Amino acid sequence: MTGSRSIVRSLALAAVAVLGGSVLSTGTAHAQPLTLLQCQGTETVTYNPGIIFETRDVDMTVNGRFSSCIDGAGEVTSGSYGNQLTISISCNDLLDGFQGQRTFTWNTGDTSVIEGKGSTTAVAGQIVTVVTGKVIQGRFQGRSALEVIPLPQPGLLQCLTTGFTNATGATTLTIT
Repeated sequence: MTGSRSIVRSLALAAVAVLGGSVLSTGTAHAQPLTLLQCQGTETVTYNPGIIFETRDVDMTVNGRFSSCIDGAGEVTSGSYGNQLTISISCNDLLDGFQGQRTFTWNTGDTSVIEGKGSTTAVAGQIVTVVTGKVIQGRFQGRSALEVIPLPQPGLLQCLTTGFTNATGATTLTIT
């Protein structure tokens, strides 16, 4: 996702928990059925220099890979996303809300741009980010999206010394 530094902060500390979902379709016989896309994978975030208690500019790289996707049409089987940017951040401000866009590239060669809002909480030693939004461009345009991203929470010792330099966790994306 691109946008304000809050977007970057929150996404940097996200990794996705596995989500289940079902889609109910109501309407006339002429209505197009909803397509469900469910993807699972891994997100890795690196910070240089590491995040410490003092706010400073940090180069951040986010790489996400969906190794397993189930598409209602049977076409999308994998995907990826990535960002590289510089943010001003510290261990004290990792839980800010955000909004922005993220582009997903699918194994089919096409993309989906999702505009979303997110919130981040600390739960049991993890920073968990939940992003909800809509696909505003490309494949699945007009559909709703949900991404959940939990990453390990920085430890006190890391924040006091060399800094929190990387995190890896599961990621799940659901489009209905």
